[in-house]
Amino acid sequence: MPKIARRDLIKALAAGALASPMLSAARPADQACRSASPRWGKGMEGQRNADLGNGTYLNPIVAGDHPDPTILKDGDDYYMTFSSFYSYPGLVIWHSTDLVNWAPIGPALRKELGVIWAVDLCKHGDRYFIYLPANPDDREWSIYAIWADDIRGPWSEPVDLGISGCIDPGHVVGEDGKRYLFVNGIRKIRLTDDGLATDGTLEHAYSPWRYPDDWIAENFAPEGPKLIRHGDWFYLVTAVGGTAGPVTGHMVIAARSKSVHGPWEHCPRNPLVRTVSESEPWWSRGHASLVEGPAGDWWMVYHGYENGFRTLGRQTLLEPIEWTADGWFRAMGGDLSLPIRKPAKGRPGPAGFALSDDFSTDRFGIQWCFHDPEPDEMARVERTGRGLMLAAAGSSPADSTPLACIVADRAYQAEVTLQLSGESEAGLLLFYNHKAFVGVGFTPDTIKTYQYAEEQVWARLPHANRRMRIKLTNDRNVITYEYSYDDGRSWQLHLTRVEVSGMHHNVFGGFLSLKVGIYSAAKGVVLLSDFRYRGVDRSADL
Repeated sequence: MPKIARRDLIKALAAGALASPMLSAARPADQACRSASPRWGKGMEGQRNADLGNGTYLNPIVAGDHPDPTILKDGDDYYMTFSSFYSYPGLVIWHSTDLVNWAPIGPALRKELGVIWAVDLCKHGDRYFIYLPANPDDREWSIYAIWADDIRGPWSEPVDLGISGCIDPGHVVGEDGKRYLFVNGIRKIRLTDDGLATDGTLEHAYSPWRYPDDWIAENFAPEGPKLIRHGDWFYLVTAVGGTAGPVTGHMVIAARSKSVHGPWEHCPRNPLVRTVSESEPWWSRGHASLVEGPAGDWWMVYHGYENGFRTLGRQTLLEPIEWTADGWFRAMGGDLSLPIRKPAKGRPGPAGFALSDDFSTDRFGIQWCFHDPEPDEMARVERTGRGLMLAAAGSSPADSTPLACIVADRAYQAEVTLQLSGESEAGLLLFYNHKAFVGVGFTPDTIKTYQYAEEQVWARLPHANRRMRIKLTNDRNVITYEYSYDDGRSWQLHLTRVEVSGMHHNVFGGFLSLKVGIYSAAKGVVLLSDFRYRGVDRSADL
């Protein structure tokens, strides 16, 4: 293929001039990554959108921190949810009719169970189930179940299945009509017919394919088993190589058997998905599920870190697969820095949602959540006609539970008006966990700067005001703060800037992302009003 200038390549792609069964296969991966900067569709508030509006899409399909996707095809509808970790309410259900445009419905889990890792969303009969691993009070992992007769809820209270020490459940109905859960290891256990108790003991199920010892991976860690029945075979799709660490570690492998009880044979093409170079646009790709598309073709959803933006967490990717003559399948996405044809016969629907919020309606779970809340954390919240009242907790962001929301853009601005009462303190943060956050806050007499998860006392500025509007600009991991005393009509630049590209799992653990956070600390109450968000398109500068 002749060499094409970057801008000409982008125009050709948008016009459909580089036609191929999968557009992303048009050029070698390393060449395309160097020559073309990704340009997404524009969603509301300037947020990036996977759907390019010309019959193609550009990953991610769900941007921002949406790891361990579990997907359910239910007639013409698709539903997906993700690990929610310490965020409550959690396990937000998302809906799509074309596999590319996704919008949230609402949270399925409201009871605080500690950290929540990779779950499995499934339907059996007319009932929906989510099997979830949780670790309440950091005692011991166990598998819980919640269920609903309507995907939109209400969802039941969690039922502890007593499967201790296990994570990453995957539900399947065997050839015997019985229900089973596969878990990390890879092990399995039979369930009762109602799916709400075990009916047997945990046993070994499969010894996964091993990659060569000289491959650079985090650890073997077989996990995330997802199963489907296709034709005469059960297919078991597993993640190995570790979730984070080196970018080349995480990968997708497969096995198949005529029975859920085995024996299982390894796919001769393992690994089916793996990042092999730091030049690729998506790192640590793995934890996949297979799903049938609207036209009867097949697709794979999995997660990955965006090259240069681990701070956004693991994001959800969609890649086409094809079934081969030998009864196996292979991934067909090619270079994920280039557009891919959308699934055929899908009905486009809404994508994402506006993050700007006047706090007049309840958006907890869908947008806002508390990080690792106490059981009574919601008692801090009171909605008024003027905004959201957030009672103080702790003495600073270091020991206060912030109100946080996931962000999905490489560059964006977020701003909010805060009004203090009593001897309170409040501010706007980028928050990973209590060991990793930055931000600006204020008391009635002092402006404070937080960096390295602590206040920089030397940077204090005197002021005298109980009402302040704060703006945070994240320009590809470089943070700038501004503040205003006249509701944003004029701004004062805060003279400290921060670089945050290192605030991610490989440094601080926890598998989390850097979220926009609002904190209320010390004594009193803070009124939150007029939160605004907008994505900033910097592709023209690249």
